[in-house]
Amino acid sequence: MVELEIEDERLDAVFHALADSTRRTMLQLLAQGECSVGELGAPFRMSFAGASKHVKTLERAGLVSRTVQGRAHVCRLEPAALATADAWLRAYEVFWNHRLDALAQALQREADDARA
Repeated sequence: MVELEIEDERLDAVFHALADSTRRTMLQLLAQGECSVGELGAPFRMSFAGASKHVKTLERAGLVSRTVQGRAHVCRLEPAALATADAWLRAYEVFWNHRLDALAQALQREADDARA
């Protein structure tokens, strides 16, 4: 039971982090390679503090890791958390595919009956 609660909390953190377009863009930048916090904030013309706040949210979700190299805070994408969210979403993909297949079959039967 505790394990399920922990997994739910992680998933909540991932979807919370992904709910913001700025953070999604930061993840896209990190998919191309490591970036400093300043580089992640540059496209949005935000301060280091503002960018760092977004990075902290991504870190809490397990989507990003940060290391300090001198004065630079370098971020790296951590794809495992995305894989967890993807697995959760895929369960619903199967559900909706079955529903849409059933709808397509019903519509086809209705069209066949109309032609007969």
